[in-house]
Amino acid sequence: MATKITVSPEDLAKSAQKFRKELLMMPIIALERSTQHMTVRYGIQGKETVGELSGGAELGPYNADREDADDVKIVGRTLETFFGNVVKKFDPNQVIGSIYGSMVNSGEALKGVPIAYQVVAYVIKQISKNMNKSLFTASRVDTGTTTLELFNGFDTIATTEIAAGTISAAKNNLFAFGTPLDVTNSVDGLKTLYNSSTDELQDEEKVKMFIPRNIYNFYLEDYKATTNATPYNTEYKKTFLEGSDNRCELVPLASKKGSQYIQLTTQSNMLVGCDQWGNKELINVDRFSAFYLTLSAAMFFGTQYESISPERLMIGKLA
Repeated sequence: MATKITVSPEDLAKSAQKFRKELLMMPIIALERSTQHMTVRYGIQGKETVGELSGGAELGPYNADREDADDVKIVGRTLETFFGNVVKKFDPNQVIGSIYGSMVNSGEALKGVPIAYQVVAYVIKQISKNMNKSLFTASRVDTGTTTLELFNGFDTIATTEIAAGTISAAKNNLFAFGTPLDVTNSVDGLKTLYNSSTDELQDEEKVKMFIPRNIYNFYLEDYKATTNATPYNTEYKKTFLEGSDNRCELVPLASKKGSQYIQLTTQSNMLVGCDQWGNKELINVDRFSAFYLTLSAAMFFGTQYESISPERLMIGKLA
């Protein structure tokens, strides 16, 4: 016998509060396809200074009067998480239908399943999809209404730094491709980008090359045409750049679609900031009309490069 599943607004509201921590984590978990190649920083509300130490000390021939007056400084950068919110009106019956179908068999299939939690989680997951799409291209607009306008993505930050001259060919953290990459030149093109980076960056045990999916496909086709083989490393289940001694992993991401940049850097340098620990983030479910419920959520989110020094980052600007 089939039974129609229903869930009360009260149950949804209680579930939103009871599972607040888990639900707030869902948008971050949904980013895992991208953030597995990055570093997530938790507990950040607003701005936090990140960066790296500069200066150094050298061991030289013994001298009792030796004194190093060079300062060790922190080259700071600001990881800013912006406070965003969403107010989403939804029909709980339609959501239930999307999850389970309008009618399901009662019994074993739903034993132990917290339906109210599943409904709220489903709505949260729909909201979080745009966060992943915006990781690189988002550009902060204080009066904006979309995820794309909530924070500054990695490409947007790169554009700002290039305009300021802090990322440039002269500083050896910018490489401009002379011709568009395609199925005939992508292998050589990406190798040239890698080889143009500093020795320190190439000496890293593992670096990531963040590229649009179409560039990745061009690379595969070009590699196969040149070598009659696949570049996919079955041992590591990853694709590494030819000639990098398995040090440079190619990372094609949907969020890089249409991007004019390629990021060559370490996983630790790609920072994704969020809170999750404070009490300003919230999830509520309320009823303001007869047939619809309203989900209200608020959370902090932002991105930043920990360092733009050529030892940590090379930006490839596509032609």
